[in-house]
Amino acid sequence: MHNDGKVVPFNRAQATPSPLARLPVVVLQVRDKAAQQLQQGLQELFDNADDTLFEMADKARSTVDHHIFFEAMRDLRLKRKNFERVFMEQLFVAFADLGLAGRGDMHLVPVVSYEGASGTSADEAEKAVALEAMLSRVRHRDGLALGQLSARFSELLGRRLDDHENPLGPALLCEFFLQAGRSLGVEIRVKLIMLKLFEKYVLSDADLLYAEANQLLVATGVLPEIKAVPSRRSGGPATREQHHANQSITEPPFEPSGQEAFSALQKWLVAVRGSVAPTLEASTEPQPIATRDLLRLLSHLQQYVPEPDAEDDFDLRNQLEQLLTRVSVKSGRSRVLEEADEDVINLVALLFEFIRDDPSVPDAFKGLIARLQIPMLKVAVLDKSLFSCANHPVRRLLNEIANAAMGWSPPGDNPHDYLYLRIEQVVQRLLNEFVEDTAIFSQLLAQFSVFTADERRRSELLERHTHETEQERLRTEAARQRVAQVINRRTMGKILPQFLLHFLQQAWSQVLLLTTLKHGEQSLPWQTALRTMDELIWSAGLQEDTEAGRRLLEQLPGLLKALRDGLASAAFDSFSTREFFLQLQAMHVQPSGGVDVMVEVREPFVFNSDLSTSLEPLAHDDPDLLTAQQLRIGTWIELQQNDAPILRCKLTAIMAPANTYVFVSRMGLKVLEQTAGQLALALKRGTLRTLDDGLLFERALAAVVGNLRQLNRGK
Repeated sequence: MHNDGKVVPFNRAQATPSPLARLPVVVLQVRDKAAQQLQQGLQELFDNADDTLFEMADKARSTVDHHIFFEAMRDLRLKRKNFERVFMEQLFVAFADLGLAGRGDMHLVPVVSYEGASGTSADEAEKAVALEAMLSRVRHRDGLALGQLSARFSELLGRRLDDHENPLGPALLCEFFLQAGRSLGVEIRVKLIMLKLFEKYVLSDADLLYAEANQLLVATGVLPEIKAVPSRRSGGPATREQHHANQSITEPPFEPSGQEAFSALQKWLVAVRGSVAPTLEASTEPQPIATRDLLRLLSHLQQYVPEPDAEDDFDLRNQLEQLLTRVSVKSGRSRVLEEADEDVINLVALLFEFIRDDPSVPDAFKGLIARLQIPMLKVAVLDKSLFSCANHPVRRLLNEIANAAMGWSPPGDNPHDYLYLRIEQVVQRLLNEFVEDTAIFSQLLAQFSVFTADERRRSELLERHTHETEQERLRTEAARQRVAQVINRRTMGKILPQFLLHFLQQAWSQVLLLTTLKHGEQSLPWQTALRTMDELIWSAGLQEDTEAGRRLLEQLPGLLKALRDGLASAAFDSFSTREFFLQLQAMHVQPSGGVDVMVEVREPFVFNSDLSTSLEPLAHDDPDLLTAQQLRIGTWIELQQNDAPILRCKLTAIMAPANTYVFVSRMGLKVLEQTAGQLALALKRGTLRTLDDGLLFERALAAVVGNLRQLNRGK
């Protein structure tokens, strides 16, 4: 970093000009301007971190806590410059990767990763919850502006760039922060404090970041028809300190002019006009129907919306055509829609066509959500800010419903569980009660949000328990493999009495397993168990008339005691081991004739494993394998396994040492465990696909506008 505070691309970006050379100049301008703001935010973060930690240390109730916070202050001061440097390097890497032809090349760490994590699983789960809450707040508050920025980047790059791939999106900014913080030797309480400060001094200014980036891109002619969302604060960067000082005060969301935003969309809706018109020969000049009359027609149709499982599709535009024809016949005049009203009808119809075909919405919910089309259309006729305001209660309700439903899998014999019934209640209330007072949407949103928040809390608790259980299971699996290794190292290639080999593999292996799990491999009990096994194997090859054989008779009582103590520690009772000790006695007393069966150990001993190892080998650069390896924590997938119902589940952890991918249900229960190779084969067979968990309304609107633009260009 230069002393003047300006951000300069780091060495790697300079050393790899090829990706940067493929980036439009305006993208680099966006990067440099954003880097300056982010650097300023980090500086404010560290300036305030020192004061915050000092205050925590001053209030500490114990000497230990006092020491922890003072050591954290010292660590932050020493590593501050390195922290800021690594953060900015990660930012420049992400922008450089935008210039690469392929996707998924960003060298980043997952936002929430349990693999190789320090601290206890409870600590990591607590950090994961805090991160997810931060991301949710940013997406909720600044999702529209971020989506517009991603759309403009997509236009410049010639390929779709999702919000989570956007270098300025909250997900990647959090990744840069976690990557930079790896060098900090602080405990979980300090990490959580740092995350809160990151949200306060960096993420809270995301609106400024996106507003300036969008304005810069609009000024160069990138999607100017989509009106950029300005900052929530008119004062701009100069108000940062005041904003942070008063952050506890709730700020009203910025609402751009609904009519202005809709007017920009109308330019693209020209291509689909004329799809709603009366099928009647016009004998006189067509007469537009008033908006108020249109609302009455829609309220009439609202009472006849078919059930979700109805076989016939409900075509709203066709239904309106029929009503307009009837009105025209009755009045003797050709009644048509106002241009703006027809544009609203077409836009809402296209949005619901996207939802109907969206794979992220479970099929069981598509018919249910489709019943919201008329209520949403009536709101759009009344209030055009539906298309420009991310905080509009109608679109938030749709997004909340879609988000809750995305992880839903058929619950066995009953296709409609309590989540389905709860959403059905919301839909039915709107159909029964909504006329023109949109306040009902806010009421239902508040009630449904309480329901989903409670669900998330329960899910997080179960997910945490699932993760802890998986960690313990994998620890046990690793211990089993280690025990098998030490037994095989001592027995492979040897000729041993069959009863002795059976004892080692079936009984003493359990002693070793419990010992390593309880005490570890550096402990005295583990070394004692190994020495006892070595002496037992050694004793099987001795002859009575040799010096070693005579020495064995002197050591035999100690060996027998060690064997009995070890078996007792593993809960083997004396009755179950009686036969072994009788055979062992016969072998030691009569070495030449006390053993009936001797075997050569050729096959390695293997513990029964919970993990499947059968897998078709795939090349390291196989595209499906690379896709599987790039799955991020929190990704939802849909999997069809044989004749079983379709399973929807979320990647909750990638567990070392085998990099096992663990998936949980919507309720946080483990439902699937796969290796990257198994996931790749499912991708290859087409039985697995990832689900887009972005906000449904925003995704639908972006897709519809993109299709309309293509349609207009083709004319």
